[in-house]
Amino acid sequence: MLPEAPLPPPSDSPDLDSWLEAHDLVAASLSPLGGDVSPRTYARVTGRDGSSWILASYPPELSGTFERFRRTTELLETAGVRVPAIRTADEASLRMVVEDLGPQTLYERPERSWPAWTADYRTACTILGRISALPAGLVTDLNPLLDGMALRRELEQTLELFVRPLRLPPALEARLVGFFDQLCEAIDGQPRHPCHRDFMVRNLVPTATGLAVIDHQDLRLAPERYDLASLLNDSVFPPAQIEEAILDEVLGTGAPRDDYRRCAVQRTFKAIGTFTAFARRGFPRHLPLVSPTLERGLAQMAQLDEGAALAGELRRAFTPAQGISRSLLD
Repeated sequence: MLPEAPLPPPSDSPDLDSWLEAHDLVAASLSPLGGDVSPRTYARVTGRDGSSWILASYPPELSGTFERFRRTTELLETAGVRVPAIRTADEASLRMVVEDLGPQTLYERPERSWPAWTADYRTACTILGRISALPAGLVTDLNPLLDGMALRRELEQTLELFVRPLRLPPALEARLVGFFDQLCEAIDGQPRHPCHRDFMVRNLVPTATGLAVIDHQDLRLAPERYDLASLLNDSVFPPAQIEEAILDEVLGTGAPRDDYRRCAVQRTFKAIGTFTAFARRGFPRHLPLVSPTLERGLAQMAQLDEGAALAGELRRAFTPAQGISRSLLD
């Protein structure tokens, strides 16, 4: 993974070498890694014995995230979900050393056939089921509920950073705003289950023992179809035949799809706002995903009774933006 911005030096403080030694990690090399856009920093620690681990350093304002990652690791391991093992977690320094699962997520692997992707989706759905089956009481206090209000707030960023700069006709923009209101209210009526929150191919890592799940500190209660919608509608977009086959297996042949599709619409439009916000902050790596994500969201919207007509009008209105130029960032 290539960094998007200058990385901090490998030794982020003078005491790092002694800290590593105190935790039985004698480093032969320490290499900074590109990561997400949070203030966390990462480095790959290679030991003199050839072992490899990931050092994550958290700033003080993310002390809660540090603790949640530790707790969600324990919960998911108990549920039989493969996650990076924690070698050491030092609350005083907010440093954590975790298992190095390898350099590539599913998303970053070389081009693969759809049959290979389908097998991975099936494995991921098994993992999803284990997460969803966690006792709700163990998850409730980890993070705020992903309810209709939270979902609607996420879409406000998309309206502000993506939709309004395109200067849609006022009546069409008003209809989209009203649709978002109705959409999130409908999703809020779904049963709530434990949810990874970002269960998608960029957070799944192939290992010798199967798929592993990363970035799981946002585990919370959420609408029951949210994780499934994230898996099939973020970054990689399986064709309809594969999507329907997976839905038949998870939901049942011929089972209603509307709850899933509503979550997919929310997720895709939310992602568009997130990608645009990242780019405005100097991290443009995900901008090429905006156009296919928009197309996927409109395709899912078109299959909802309440969204079909609007999806057609939006597709025509958004056509000039399909290339998603940097003018959106001006």
